[in-house]
Amino acid sequence: MELKNKRVLVVGMGRSGLAAARFLRLRGAQVTISDARSAAALAQEIPSLVEAGIMVEAGGHGLLTFRRQDLIIVSPGVPLQTPELVQSRAFGLPILGELELAAHFLQGSVLAITGSNGKTTTTTLVGEILAAAGLPTLVGGNIGVPVVELIDAATPHTWSVLEVSSFQLETVHRFHPRIAVLLNITPDHLDRHGTFENYALAKERIFQAQTSDDSLILNADNPRAAACAERAPSAVWWFSLTQSVARGAWVADNLIHFRTAQNAPSETILPVADIPLKGEHNVENVLAAVCAARLAGVSSETIATVIRGFRAVEHRIEFVARHKGVEYYNDSKATNVDATAKAIAAFPAGIHLILGGRDKNSTYSDLEPLLRQRVRAVYTIGSAAEKIQSQLRGILPIHSCETLENAVTAASAAALPGEVVLLSPACSSFDQFENYEQRGHFFKQYVRRIAEVTAPNAFAEIIR
Repeated sequence: MELKNKRVLVVGMGRSGLAAARFLRLRGAQVTISDARSAAALAQEIPSLVEAGIMVEAGGHGLLTFRRQDLIIVSPGVPLQTPELVQSRAFGLPILGELELAAHFLQGSVLAITGSNGKTTTTTLVGEILAAAGLPTLVGGNIGVPVVELIDAATPHTWSVLEVSSFQLETVHRFHPRIAVLLNITPDHLDRHGTFENYALAKERIFQAQTSDDSLILNADNPRAAACAERAPSAVWWFSLTQSVARGAWVADNLIHFRTAQNAPSETILPVADIPLKGEHNVENVLAAVCAARLAGVSSETIATVIRGFRAVEHRIEFVARHKGVEYYNDSKATNVDATAKAIAAFPAGIHLILGGRDKNSTYSDLEPLLRQRVRAVYTIGSAAEKIQSQLRGILPIHSCETLENAVTAASAAALPGEVVLLSPACSSFDQFENYEQRGHFFKQYVRRIAEVTAPNAFAEIIR
């Protein structure tokens, strides 16, 4: 793709949009970046962009700005149904995402991981396994480092392990993972995609450019993910908690096994008890990582060693503190109902659950069986609170707290020794926080403040 002197518009000044704008400018493009937020809200970013020779449009999108371009790059957070993008498509202007842009330049092999839940944990684990095996490894994508920022470091021998979201996959065409992993597909982002099927089809784009020489790893226990096998142009591998698979990874007799073909002898990787992560869903993540790493050529011994030493990723059922016999866990990354269900299932009972944020057209009543079995009370926060309360009314005590700080205070006051205070919101964070990371950091801050105020010498019990 030739970029020199091309007029390119980047829509959205999120992390990937800013990275794309700088990448394009360094390659000689005439770059404009447009964002609906005000210049005051973007004051920290604008000076460095202008200094780099990038034109900035803030406070809204101008249709003429879009019309004057040779190429448009859209950030994942910007819906494709934004009116200016709809009109640009009607005029025949090419519209790509940052992931698709990077696909034209990224050298080496791509191992891409998507799914409604588990992406970050699995991506991080696979990256650690490949690096431990001595393979040149880069990790990025939706996990924090935009893919365009990996391009200069990649060589023909590099493995780029990428977490990719449905928002990123909406705009891919050439993106071609050598190994693609689809962990699961459950309802999420329905406020953006409209229907579950639209969302699922966006996920399927991870394998659309694959060939028979490539590999696709699917969850045999997730019906919608498993259904992708019949449309995949690549070789399909499986993982399962409940059944042996023709080729791939599975659990039997509390051991993780792997095999390369239906009649091939199986390898024992490690006991399930050696996985240092909470929850059955994390066993699924490990199975997917085992399969991906073996396909990348890593030995079973190296895989087992890395898994045994792996620790939970921040904001994913992350242990924060133990205070007065109560444990506090930060699962701020649980931005949909299925993720919250998995977090609840990781604890036997006695949970004080903090729910809420910005609704994603979710159905919270799906949590009812788990709430009845394991949760003592719910503490609602954010703009989704009223909807959550209406759908869960009568199931268990619900406390309207409005803010996260109020919820932590209320849950801490009610929890008894041996119980758990769990932030697992089932919602996005964008009503009160910049992102789920900020929400998680504030949760940890509030927990530590309670411990410090009520017991100044209690910090020996606080791990993070």
